[in-house]
Amino acid sequence: MSQRIWLSSPHLGEEETAFVEDAFRTNWIAPLGPHVDGFERDLASYAGVGHAAAVSSGTAAIHLALLLLGVERGDTVFCSSLTFVGSCNPILYCGAQPVFIDSEPQTWNMSPSALERAFAWAKQEGRMPRCVVVVNLYGQSADMDAILPICQRYGVPVLEDAAESLGALYKGRASGSFGRIGVFSFNGNKIITTSGGGMLVADDEALVQRARKLATQAREPAAHYEHVEVGFNYRMSNVLAGIGRGQLKVLEQRVAQRRQVFETYRKELAGHTQLHWMPEPAGDRSTRWLTCFTLDGPHASVKRDLVLRYLERHSIEARPVWKPMHQQPLFRGAPYFAHEGGDLSGSLFDAGICLPSGSNMTDEQQARVIEQLRRALALAEDTRAAA
Repeated sequence: MSQRIWLSSPHLGEEETAFVEDAFRTNWIAPLGPHVDGFERDLASYAGVGHAAAVSSGTAAIHLALLLLGVERGDTVFCSSLTFVGSCNPILYCGAQPVFIDSEPQTWNMSPSALERAFAWAKQEGRMPRCVVVVNLYGQSADMDAILPICQRYGVPVLEDAAESLGALYKGRASGSFGRIGVFSFNGNKIITTSGGGMLVADDEALVQRARKLATQAREPAAHYEHVEVGFNYRMSNVLAGIGRGQLKVLEQRVAQRRQVFETYRKELAGHTQLHWMPEPAGDRSTRWLTCFTLDGPHASVKRDLVLRYLERHSIEARPVWKPMHQQPLFRGAPYFAHEGGDLSGSLFDAGICLPSGSNMTDEQQARVIEQLRRALALAEDTRAAA
């Protein structure tokens, strides 16, 4: 019982070993190499996009994407508020100013109605955004059929942050394939991992070629080292790309395993009416990268904290839903457009919990989580005890 159960631990198998051994056998250890090229081809094919550039992190991919879309100092960029800070820190790298957009209840992702109001405000203020960063949260795609036409009407490109949603489908199409540029992450806690890494994808070959150039210190095609613009050390190594190629072969299996983890939670906790799972719209496939729920009723944040403390005492890692960016001290004063009816992303943070969701969880581990969660929820149901 003392063995800690992690939120989302890496899940490696035998597929990766052959690729990594090949990298060592051929001495392709340094950045770039045949596995980088192969990983880019494999990922682009899986996502249904034309081209891909493997980089050192999802955050690096977002930074490059913003630069490719022309974001400069003083520009405005719209971004989902309910996300990890890596989605919007690169906006600051570029010297631009973020404007945050609330979530909507059907997907917990960007609210089309809030986005409409943000565009109307931006037009009136003369602060039209250079791009819109749409985040696909916890393995669930945003409502792209509602969001894309709004952005197209204003002539603003979409940067699709699919860092958490590789393997998800929106109406049969791969998450990450809808924006002018898409971004994936292979951080250690993601559904597949290279220990650290990311990918930038686009149908525009020229954009991806430029991304590769900027990611390799913007070196000019000369025999010597020639540089005429600022570049970055953002490329992925051949060894890590080998891990990624092996992981990509089992992605569908990992999706199925995480969805089964969610279904087990849903079935076993069906009697707890105060608990509401993150929704999955009909016709979509969430990966359930993390299984998330909210608690209803008064004192939701107090009950959330009680549940988290109880699980932690039993060596179970669970976390709150992301604290929205418009509530972060780093972005104090940034404009924020709430969903109709109020601050939904703030409410999700106050009441939301992410449960252990790894594809390598054993049945015994998940049963332990469920047992302890039942006890925690029983305590939380007594609001007087929670308060």
